[in-house]
Amino acid sequence: MFETSITVIGNVITDPVTRNTSAGEVVSFRMASNSRRRDPVTNEWINDKTLFLTVSCWRKLAAGVAASVEKGRAIIASGTVHTSEYTTGDGEYRASLEMNATAVGIDLSRSIVKVCGYPAGPAPIVEVVDPDAPQIESDPDPESNGSPEPELAPA
Repeated sequence: MFETSITVIGNVITDPVTRNTSAGEVVSFRMASNSRRRDPVTNEWINDKTLFLTVSCWRKLAAGVAASVEKGRAIIASGTVHTSEYTTGDGEYRASLEMNATAVGIDLSRSIVKVCGYPAGPAPIVEVVDPDAPQIESDPDPESNGSPEPELAPA
């Protein structure tokens, strides 16, 4: 089956929500992208149609989005899209557009940011239990189970 890839530039319209599933942690939020056009009568830019979609982020992307994205933030999101069709409790048919994101970034044409993560590999996740106690680092890669990579014996 073919997947439809898309990149959307817009604004986050809901606070991101983190959920734990059997497949791992997922962070989801809604975003909106407005098309703009110049009104020929007034010669001013006006908002035209709006695209709304739900964005789901998994694995390392989920952690980065949870720490960096908030309602109102201007973002650029890339991933694959599909239509989710369902019937409400009142019997109404509904359809919504959903994206499984592969990348989410802050739109630097509308923001200035300071980058503070992942410069040379995965950044450790630091958990502070007691502000006066030393910080404890946990393994950023849950698949490694905290154990080092096995060394291969020479052939």
